[in-house]
Amino acid sequence: MNDEADPANTRLSDLFGLTGWSKGELARLVNRQAAAMGHPQLATDTSRVRRWIDTGESPRDPVPKVLAALFTERLGRVVTIEDLGFDRRRQTGRKPTGDGLPWPPERTAAVLTEFTGMDLMLNRRGLVGAGAALASGTVLSTAMYDWLHTDPALAADGPALDDPLYADPAAYDRYEAAPVGSQEIESLERSVEVFRAWDASRGGGLQRKAVVGQLNEVGGMLSYRHPPHLQRRLWGVAANLAVLAGWMSHDVGLEPTAQKYFVIAAHAAREGGDRPRAGEALSRAARQMVHLGRPDEALDLMRLAASGSGEQALPRTRAMLHTVEAWAQASMGRGQAMRRTLGEAEDLFTSDRGDVPPPPWMQNFDEADLHGMEALAFRTLAEHDPAAATQAQYHAKQAITLRAGGHERSMIFDYLSLASACFIADDPEQADTYARLALLTIGQTSSHRTWDRLREMYRLTGRYADYPRIQDLREEIETALPRKRSKGRPGGAGEGTVRV
Repeated sequence: MNDEADPANTRLSDLFGLTGWSKGELARLVNRQAAAMGHPQLATDTSRVRRWIDTGESPRDPVPKVLAALFTERLGRVVTIEDLGFDRRRQTGRKPTGDGLPWPPERTAAVLTEFTGMDLMLNRRGLVGAGAALASGTVLSTAMYDWLHTDPALAADGPALDDPLYADPAAYDRYEAAPVGSQEIESLERSVEVFRAWDASRGGGLQRKAVVGQLNEVGGMLSYRHPPHLQRRLWGVAANLAVLAGWMSHDVGLEPTAQKYFVIAAHAAREGGDRPRAGEALSRAARQMVHLGRPDEALDLMRLAASGSGEQALPRTRAMLHTVEAWAQASMGRGQAMRRTLGEAEDLFTSDRGDVPPPPWMQNFDEADLHGMEALAFRTLAEHDPAAATQAQYHAKQAITLRAGGHERSMIFDYLSLASACFIADDPEQADTYARLALLTIGQTSSHRTWDRLREMYRLTGRYADYPRIQDLREEIETALPRKRSKGRPGGAGEGTVRV
C-alpha cells in the first residue's frame, strides 16, 4: 500500500450513480453473479465496494469481469472493464486519457473480444443501450495522435501462448485459441464483402449481430500468435469487420456503441500496419459526429484521419477524406472553405489513374459516391446560404445517374438531398417528385439514418403545407416515419430512441 491515498475511481462512481443501486446491493449482486459464472467462493461486502469507488482500489479477477457483466445488463449498453476504471494489469495510478486510449498492441484483441461479447449479450437479451455518452472527438484525436503516427510492432500482436506464466483474464470464457491458415482467412475476407454489400443495399439493422459475432470470433483468433503475414491479414479482417459493426450500429442509432467500434477498427488497422485504413475508420467517426450535430469535433477527427493515413493513402482515399471534411465545414456554414475542400477532393479523385487498385474498403467510393457527398455538403450549406441549393441539385442528379445496383440506401440519400435542395430553392413541385421516389424504397431498408434525413426534409415542407400535393406528401411522410420509442432503462434515453 502507498502512504498516499489512491484517487477515487470516478468512472466507476459515475456508472454506479446511473444504476440506482446501493453499495450493499451491488456487493450482493457481485456474489450472486460470480457464483453463476463459476466462482462460488467469492465473497464481497459493502466496505469493499466502497473502497473500489472511493479509494480506487482494484479488485482481483474475476471481479472486474463480473462487474462489467452486471453494469452491462443494468444499463443496457456495453460496459467494459476499462469503462469501469480498471486496467487488466495493475493500475499505475495515472489517470487514463480518452477512454484509456490508445491501447497497447497486446490489448486490442482483448478489448475487441470483450466488447463484442458484451454487445452480443445485449442482443440476446433484447436490451438497447442507454445512458451512454459519446467521447469527444477532440479527446479522441488528442489521445490517439502520437500513437497513430508511430509504426506498430507486429511481434506484440498476440500473446505468447507458450509462456506458462501468461494468463489473459479476458480470455477465460473464450474458446481455446488455435491457429488459422490462409484459406480460413480468405473465407473471412469474402464474408466481409458479403456483409459490406448487404449493408450498402439494405442498411445495418438486419446483419449487425452477424457482423459482431464474426468479429468476436476473429478476436479469439488474434489471441494466437500467427506468422506475421497471416497475423497482419487477420488484423485487416478485424478492422474491416469493426468498421462495418460501427457503421451498422450508427445506421440504427446505437451511437456510443458505433463510436467504440470505430476506435477498435482504427486500433486493429494500425496493428496490421494499414494506416490509411485506420484513417478511414476515424473518418467514419467524424461522419457520425456531423450527423449528430457536432461538426467542430468532426473536424478534429478529420485532421487526425488525414495526417494519420500517411503517404500510403491513395489519391481516391484522400479525396474521400476531403468530402467528409467538407460536409463538416458546410454544417458550420463555412461555404468558402467547403468549396475549396471539395475542389481538392475532385482534383484528387481525377488524379487517381487507377494503376494501383483501391483496397476493398474503398471500392464503394466511386464517382457516384463523390457526387453524393458533394450533394450532401451543398445541401447542408444551403441551410446557411440558399444559393448553394442549385449545386446540391446538380451533384445529386449526377449521383443518381451514376449509381449502380446494390446501393439502394445511397440512392435514397441522393433523392432526399435532391428533394431538400428543391424545397430550399422554392421548387416544391420538383421536390415532391423526388421525395416520393425516396419514399418508394425507404421502407425496404433498416437504416435509421434514412429516417433522420427524411425528418430533415419533412421540416422543409412546412412552408408549403398549404399546397395540396405537399399536404399529401406530409401525410405520407408522417405515416412512413416510425413512432417515438422511449426506453425505461436506468440512465436516461436509449441509444435507439427514435425522434419524430
